[in-house]
Amino acid sequence: MPLEYQQDTFTEWGVKYGDIIYARVLQKHIVILNSVRAARDLLEKRGATYSDRPRFVLLSELIESVKPNILLMSVGDEWRKHRKWFQTTLSSRVSLDGYRPMQRREVVKLLSNMIQTPQDFLSHLKRYTAGVLMEISYGHTVTSADDDFVRMADEVGAEIAEIGEVGSTLVDLFPIFKYVPTWLPGPGTFKRRALELKRFTFETMSLPYENVKAKMASGSAKPSYVSNLLQETSHTAGGIEDEARIRAGAAVIYQVGIDTTSTFLISFVLAMVLYPEVYRKAQAEMDAVVGQARLPTPDDQPMLPYLECVLKEVLRWCCPAPLGVPHYVSQDDQYRDYYIPGGTMIISNIWAMTRDEDMYPNPEVFNPDRFLKTTDGTEDLLDPRTFAFGFGRRVCPGRLLASSNAWLVAANLVATMDIGRDCDSSGQEIIPVPKFSSGSVRHPRPFPCKIRPRSDKVVQIIVGSNAELEA
Repeated sequence: MPLEYQQDTFTEWGVKYGDIIYARVLQKHIVILNSVRAARDLLEKRGATYSDRPRFVLLSELIESVKPNILLMSVGDEWRKHRKWFQTTLSSRVSLDGYRPMQRREVVKLLSNMIQTPQDFLSHLKRYTAGVLMEISYGHTVTSADDDFVRMADEVGAEIAEIGEVGSTLVDLFPIFKYVPTWLPGPGTFKRRALELKRFTFETMSLPYENVKAKMASGSAKPSYVSNLLQETSHTAGGIEDEARIRAGAAVIYQVGIDTTSTFLISFVLAMVLYPEVYRKAQAEMDAVVGQARLPTPDDQPMLPYLECVLKEVLRWCCPAPLGVPHYVSQDDQYRDYYIPGGTMIISNIWAMTRDEDMYPNPEVFNPDRFLKTTDGTEDLLDPRTFAFGFGRRVCPGRLLASSNAWLVAANLVATMDIGRDCDSSGQEIIPVPKFSSGSVRHPRPFPCKIRPRSDKVVQIIVGSNAELEA
């Protein structure tokens, strides 16, 4: 069982052995699903059996500060309570429409930063995502790149990502390592690091949470996931348990959201650097629909079908969460000719699904045209958004918010910025070699890029919009 870039190995196994792979590590049964069909048949059509979660020793038992964690908990009343809270905040039309002014403010900040320091585009894209998610989770407005709450949360996220794949770290595969003393070389070092991260994680999620409580006491708190739920549960019997739930939920919204959304946005820029003809085509569509006298808004989205195709192809191409989060079989089951025992861990190899040649001919070619409308509507069947966010009852509740953030940023970059290749000292274009990290989320490695405003008029529009928002 590989510990790094697992999706690549699982995909190779799929080519050799088929779309359903069985593996065994000591007493742990693992089934890897390499096709959309198999994943939908089991995780959606048989959701009652396939919606649980396996034991996550590292995240749930060693680094247990973010607890209860809806991503990792088993299906039950506790999970349903969290799911309801998340859907109200992240999926309801009322909430999503209510976020529009804040998203517009943050995208104007992003464009202003791109004008001033385009070389820091990676930080600017992460800052946009952090600004939106901090506001939604805690009602906290991020005013600088070195915001304390953002910095601490980023450090926690980086530490957890560095430890390994969700559910497949050394201690997840060999739970006995949970009990080794911290002074023991090797496994003990791993455990010591996990316990240090536990303390830091609790501090990181408690500070913004306590900040909301203090502002509520003074009457200055803005609406947010935390403030809304604290008010809603103040007259119930949940008490300390509800506080722990709300604190953990806000941390999950921020940490999961910033990882996947910023990864997608950075991958979008990387793809546009690598495929300039695609970017020029998207700009031509934007100019024809929106013109160059204003910034695009979500109301323009239905009139920009090619941009929609580009975003689908970026999602397929970069595949931010290549293996999702493992499911768990609650009872014995039979599928096709396979017997799947209860207690089996199910891994959805979303990476392999995005490379399925039956769905996507020439999958390594970046080709947004594959999603253009057809007379028979097959482009909807190919839409990677129908499986990249997970399956069945465990589908990501923040997928609509993530998609709206992705569209707004991409549309505004296309409308206002020229994104292209940087040059070396001799004036030759540098064509980046796309490289991504291993782990639960595929973070693009830093790459050279040149970003500049399309015109002086664009600069005036951005400066004017920024001044209007600050007035």
